[in-house]
Amino acid sequence: MRQHGVVTQEGSERLGALAGLVAGGGVVVLSGAGISTESGIPDYRGPNGTMNRRSPMTYQAFTRDAAARRRYWARSHVGWLTMSGAAPNAGHRAVADLERQGLVSGVITQNVDGLHQSAGARAVIELHGSLYRVTCLGCGDSMSRAELHSRLGEANPWWDGRATRINPDGDVDLDDDQLDGFHTVDCQTCNGGMLKPDVVFFGENVPAPRVADCFALVESARLLLVLGSSLTVMSGRRFVLRASKLGIPVAIVNRGRTRGDDYATLTLDAALGTVLPELAHRTAGAADALAAS
Repeated sequence: MRQHGVVTQEGSERLGALAGLVAGGGVVVLSGAGISTESGIPDYRGPNGTMNRRSPMTYQAFTRDAAARRRYWARSHVGWLTMSGAAPNAGHRAVADLERQGLVSGVITQNVDGLHQSAGARAVIELHGSLYRVTCLGCGDSMSRAELHSRLGEANPWWDGRATRINPDGDVDLDDDQLDGFHTVDCQTCNGGMLKPDVVFFGENVPAPRVADCFALVESARLLLVLGSSLTVMSGRRFVLRASKLGIPVAIVNRGRTRGDDYATLTLDAALGTVLPELAHRTAGAADALAAS
């Protein structure tokens, strides 16, 4: 959409067409990691994605390999300071604005950073869970991530891991020699249960009721608006396929091509922090007219 800071004519025309689609209301948003990159949280598969450098933690490795689990919690303990300190960007705020305008009826986010809610969005389904919660795989008890961070700090008073890079799932890159001396903690309720962040790792299934809620939301939509997702994995792409099958228009705003482009009525390759505020501005008058009708 932009070339050297100038909005192109084609980009402006596509944004106008997108505003026309969104102005009708009944919009369901499907967001991915690309909407959070401007908050300092990287994408896995975007232009600077981390997938090219390392593989994310899998459920199988976390639950079966104590060393892998220790590495995860050490990295995640450092990464939590960045994740918990991240603030919503203009893209998140614009989505919340579109919801307040009455145009967005729900948000399905593949992100685990909680930034949609921090920006003021209310009707949010966290498809892959939230880093702000921790659960015990033994007894099912839960706690806040802030509480676990405090416990890990108490268990490792002299440990000083320093990150070289933050990753989308909240952990960081650490040199192996920094892992020495790091101690994990277990569930205090059942005395020894394995603690896991309340997120869906790669290789783990999203809970079926949550998936059903997402499908129901998509099926009720007048427009499915995809924001910042490459739609590489089926976890998110299935909602685009369902919308297409039902004849529900799909619009995609993302940096680069996606695996859903062939199903889209409109695609826009642009920075979300630039496009979405302008989109919310253009639809504000239409939303007022819709409410008055």
